[in-house]
Amino acid sequence: MDEVEGKGGLILVLNSGSSSLKFGVYCRSTNDEEALLSGSAEGIGRDSGRFNVLSADGTLLAQKNSTHETQPQALQALAEAMREHISAAPAAVGHRVVHGGPRLTTHQIITPKLIEELRGAIHFAPLHIPQALQLIAAAQASFPAAAHYACFDDAFHRTMPEIACRLPLPRSYFDAGIRRYGFHGLSYESLVAHFGADIPRRAIFAHLGNGSSLCALKDGASIDTTMGLTPTGGIPMGTRSGDLDPGVLLYLVRHDKFDADGMEDLLTHKSGLFGLSSGESDVKELEARAQTGDADANFALDVFAVSVRKAIGAYIALLGGLDALVFTGGIGEHSRRIRSAATAGLETLGLSADKIQVVTAQEERQIARHCRRMMTR
Repeated sequence: MDEVEGKGGLILVLNSGSSSLKFGVYCRSTNDEEALLSGSAEGIGRDSGRFNVLSADGTLLAQKNSTHETQPQALQALAEAMREHISAAPAAVGHRVVHGGPRLTTHQIITPKLIEELRGAIHFAPLHIPQALQLIAAAQASFPAAAHYACFDDAFHRTMPEIACRLPLPRSYFDAGIRRYGFHGLSYESLVAHFGADIPRRAIFAHLGNGSSLCALKDGASIDTTMGLTPTGGIPMGTRSGDLDPGVLLYLVRHDKFDADGMEDLLTHKSGLFGLSSGESDVKELEARAQTGDADANFALDVFAVSVRKAIGAYIALLGGLDALVFTGGIGEHSRRIRSAATAGLETLGLSADKIQVVTAQEERQIARHCRRMMTR
């Protein structure tokens, strides 16, 4: 790998999820970022955890069935694999940061000031920002000579007009940062890069996975998205509720005596497909159960698909028509049932089969692209 390692320096990308850590090591090839290594640590903190590392051609270089209690522990396993298979240390490390709060709206180098800004924004994403800060600190300790960059998952949506991002609350709340931010931005950016100059003028991107959202785009720019202040908003997801009548929250507080932590646990970890199906959030498993006649599984899948369909219909109206509907994410790419149910009946709005595409998102490569640009400017 020595020949490609010298093309502008290696970039290590860390894509942190709630219980996973996806990663890639990239070098600059002729036209784009090329992955030398890729892999993931899945099921962090669970007995079913798995760690794997793949070469550029997809060869399995390392695999362990093991439990990493934290993401820094998974990072340590990654660092050991890198030392074994790559001779050069990374020149840069790119971090996916879900939420930057109201002040951090562009991808940028990580400085002590940025860390302080993130600490001050924890209340906007209490489940995500502390974890990001922990992983950044561990990566800086593991790769002290590298430049570290934060790539924000909400930055893509800064093009949304105020009519899309302002919530129907008094202005003072909007000024304090209570607004629709939107997420999955790095996934959506990678789809825009996929299309390049051929980006459809009016497009809907549907990132459907354990976390799910849709985005309406005009000429490749976000004009609206389903997620809101946090990644819990929008359509129902694997374990997240999505949007709810505010009266539901008042009921939980007044009748069931929920405090903020209890409410957060319910809406983030016990709702969505998990709540609707009485305990299962994985769509593959739900589809298998549905085939045996499981009524709860069928119901959960139907609720999810109808929620996606309603969002697609609303965005077709917002865009004034549609040139392309693109599905991505684990469910969007692999569940024919969900894609079919989510698009059923939309022919009357101009959605024909030739406008529907399935494209794999490349979040890690998109982060590497941003890092390379910031390294060389």
